[in-house]
Amino acid sequence: MRRAAVVLAVVAVVAVVVVAYRHATNSRSTLAATPTTTTTTLAPRIAPLTGLADPSGLALRRPALTVKIENTPQAMPQWGLDRADVVYEEIVNGGITRLAAVFNSHAPAKIGPVRSVRPTDEQIVYPLGGIFAFSGGAPYAMAVIEKAPVTLVQESNAGAAMFRDPNRLAPHNLYAVGPSLFAFRAAPVPPRPLFTYRGASTSVTGAAVSSFTVPFPSIYPVTWTWNPASGSWDRTLFGQPVITGTGVRVSPVNVLVMWVDYVNGVGTFTSYANLQGSGPVALFSAGREVRGTWSRGPSPADPITYHDAAGRVLALGPGQTWVELLNAGAVLSVQP
Repeated sequence: MRRAAVVLAVVAVVAVVVVAYRHATNSRSTLAATPTTTTTTLAPRIAPLTGLADPSGLALRRPALTVKIENTPQAMPQWGLDRADVVYEEIVNGGITRLAAVFNSHAPAKIGPVRSVRPTDEQIVYPLGGIFAFSGGAPYAMAVIEKAPVTLVQESNAGAAMFRDPNRLAPHNLYAVGPSLFAFRAAPVPPRPLFTYRGASTSVTGAAVSSFTVPFPSIYPVTWTWNPASGSWDRTLFGQPVITGTGVRVSPVNVLVMWVDYVNGVGTFTSYANLQGSGPVALFSAGREVRGTWSRGPSPADPITYHDAAGRVLALGPGQTWVELLNAGAVLSVQP
């Protein structure tokens, strides 16, 4: 009996040792089979036309979309302007102003009112490429825009990408559908950046400005007022705050005023802004004004560069930018 008990005890000890050995072996095998992982920090994705973070990468997967937008009293309220990355304001025939709104980060469902092409537009969109949406144009203007490396979309070929609002009078009732326009094929993807942007810790050196007025002809002077709460410039036109159809105040982070030569005269039938060469520029950003020079090479594909008086690159604040194409010799009214 005693011998049997001893034998059973020895067997039990051996079983425990075997189980422990197998457990240790399995653990070592599991550890050996587990791969070593490392954490890689990816560079943040940045939208090319705003300098803002683009976590989804959507702006990097589509081209620029430029839409011609009417800027008369009959056009108000305008739709989609608050969602544009860049907006160009140009003088056209008759001395009125028109807008060329560039979208990439966002695709509003309603943009407009959409109006016709002008010769200046070819020089605006040439470095951007992408899609150019408009409502047609005179033969001389069509001949110019057809030279640009863009996909042309107008009411005749837009399909569901444009529609007429029956509650508004023509020709102030044509609107574009952003997502449908982005369905058209175009290059490059993404568009090349137009500006250099400063970091969050970089300060702006320049004179403090509370407001300034861009003296476009006739009833089209536009006033920009610094809004310290939003860190942007509130737009006023025709003596009224510019508020979009969705109830948003138009208020970009940056306003660039470029003094340009309007070939054939300001407001004439075939007039256009010459964006080749160089000229003065004023950057309004962070509540300050910095004067400098804009310049562009001989090719329309060359991007425009901007430098301050000391030759340093003008760095904009990340966000929306308006570019005012003001006729050479016009004088800004700036309030400190």
